Amino acid sequence: MELDLAGMHQLAIEQGIDLEQLDAALEEALRLAYLKTPHAAKHARVELDTRAGTFTVWARKEIPVEPTEDDPHPAPELGEEYDDTPRNFGRLAAATARQVIGQLFRKAEDDKVFGAFSGQKGKLVTGIVQQDASDPTNVHVAIGDVEAILPRREQVPGERYRHGERLRVYVVNVARGVKGPEIVVSRSHPELVRRLFEREVPELVSGAVSIMAIAREAGARTKIAVRANTDGVNPKGALIGPGGARVRAVMENLGPEKIDIVDWSADPAKFVASALSPAVATGVQVISEKNKTAIAFIHDDQLPLAIGKEGQNARLAAKLTGWKIGIESTEAHAKKVAAEGK
Repeated sequence: MELDLAGMHQLAIEQGIDLEQLDAALEEALRLAYLKTPHAAKHARVELDTRAGTFTVWARKEIPVEPTEDDPHPAPELGEEYDDTPRNFGRLAAATARQVIGQLFRKAEDDKVFGAFSGQKGKLVTGIVQQDASDPTNVHVAIGDVEAILPRREQVPGERYRHGERLRVYVVNVARGVKGPEIVVSRSHPELVRRLFEREVPELVSGAVSIMAIAREAGARTKIAVRANTDGVNPKGALIGPGGARVRAVMENLGPEKIDIVDWSADPAKFVASALSPAVATGVQVISEKNKTAIAFIHDDQLPLAIGKEGQNARLAAKLTGWKIGIESTEAHAKKVAAEGK
């Protein structure tokens, strides 16, 4: 029976689909279609003739085998192959072929998208917000010809995403989904802040300065710990930029979110003290290095700064350092020590 194999092969070549893969898929699909026809043989295979543009269904009948004492239920033998291509199979065969071609084309397109974006994981990309009335929970972001998903869990509380708005997002994951490649992006991920700074700070790209840790409460505040890898470089100054231009450019992408840039240190006491900025610690006592617990001593007038609104500054300092930080009044501690010394 005839089938436009030449046309299918040409389309496959244009789409970058392997011809052997196409032929194998066509043969299997046609075989399954044949099995659904009336009086179809149980055992059959489909053979394509790519030169003639035809295909043949070769079937084999089951031949019963007499049972024996050793084998009371023998499997039937298969007879010689014969041509069992249905006469009125043309329309079904054409529909089956179109379905196979469509599936392979979609898979080829999905593979292209997956290949293009698999290397984008962990990077910063720019997209355009798309509205989808059928999916009110997620925000759809068009990145070129591909649509990524900004799930609610990756959105910033209080941010509004307007249709047509250009948006910088962080690519969290690229995976193969049931309906094709699934690209998940984020506006709340701490690494988004790192990537934004890398766009503005040449010293980060060159390696002269490193961001050692980031703690973020998206939409409210971010703390960043930095260190210099090259003598003579001021790491905080590099991120802040002349007149604050660099940090301001980053903050323009984050809305009202504030950014604290602090010095990283391998000394836990120094790092904890630095992390509590803008408050100034008069000292830090390491209680247990194993359990990573410390107490920071702060002047009374600095205590609100150290703790922050609803405990935010202290909470972010703990996230940044990885230490449990207790905060005590310097004055109260001095009175306690004096009392114990009497």
